[in-house]
Amino acid sequence: MTILLVRLRLIGDVVFTTPAIRALAQQFSGARIIYVVEDGAFPVVAHSPYLAEAVSVPHVRGWRRLRDDAKLARRLRALGVDLAIDFHGGPRSAWLTWASRAPKRVGYDVQGRTWMYTDVVHRPRELRPRHSVENQWDLLAVVHPALARPADPARDRVEMAVDPAWRRAIDGRLASWGVPADARVIAIHVSAGNPFRRWPEPAFAELAGRLVAADSRRWIVLAGGPSDREATSRVLASARAASGAAAPRIVDGEGMPLGELRALMDRAALFIGGDSGPLHVASTSDVPIVGLYGPTLPVRSAPWRPRTLPTASVDAGELPCRPCDQRVCAPGDFRCLTTVTAEAVRTAAERLLEAAR
Repeated sequence: MTILLVRLRLIGDVVFTTPAIRALAQQFSGARIIYVVEDGAFPVVAHSPYLAEAVSVPHVRGWRRLRDDAKLARRLRALGVDLAIDFHGGPRSAWLTWASRAPKRVGYDVQGRTWMYTDVVHRPRELRPRHSVENQWDLLAVVHPALARPADPARDRVEMAVDPAWRRAIDGRLASWGVPADARVIAIHVSAGNPFRRWPEPAFAELAGRLVAADSRRWIVLAGGPSDREATSRVLASARAASGAAAPRIVDGEGMPLGELRALMDRAALFIGGDSGPLHVASTSDVPIVGLYGPTLPVRSAPWRPRTLPTASVDAGELPCRPCDQRVCAPGDFRCLTTVTAEAVRTAAERLLEAAR
């Protein structure tokens, strides 16, 4: 049996499908499972022990996409897919699912695309206080009766297999920065692909400076996406300026590949970041996590892993505009982020660091 999975676009969304991958592999023992993802999220599933193959496609537009998708469709049809599941529901993923010609094609009831599936699962349009892993898991109910059960974060946690090369690379980075083997490394991710999820730079700088100055064994690794190079540099400079003699223990991890970031989590004492891909990559490890939530809700996208693992969610509390669709800030001042103080995040971080001693 050959099973095709499709989930394009964002890193965190691919992480949220990993419990379903494992469940399918366990239910259909011996099945060949192939997963199509976009380049940015490819490391999440690149080394999954449950996949026969992970197929990486570029995020392109225009005639190049048409050309690439036509080529990929021919490849998928040649595989003889028996079951195809579209975890995304976008026009591209729906078309690829249909183009596989699988006799059973599962997807959400998105207007204008249901004809491309043989089995359709309802997905409300409104933002619900329900975790994204559970939303993805809904598709499994029509695949096999044994999978028509609730997803459990202890039994069905998210995961990301670590390539040994990633471990060697991060060990080399830490050594080059002068980080001792027994250091308490705190990874802070200061950016987000969505501007509606970016905590203010001064708050990140204050947080990093205060955390590193409080304990001589602490080292801060500031990470950020390639599109936020300037923002990460500003946070780095401000944090160092505010931390005095501890400044050399704040290092620049901007541009770190996703696989190395995941490997870093196995060395880190704490991860702090907003609701973006790196937070969810961190959740595939056992590292304590402080998540920062603005327009999104922790109940929807907090780390999905055993509740025994230390996790704290910090947000602005109830606001009439929260959650939102992250297209326009109705109040205009991004209050869901700007009212989350560095002190509140530092308090949560210190609590988790103390518990992990």
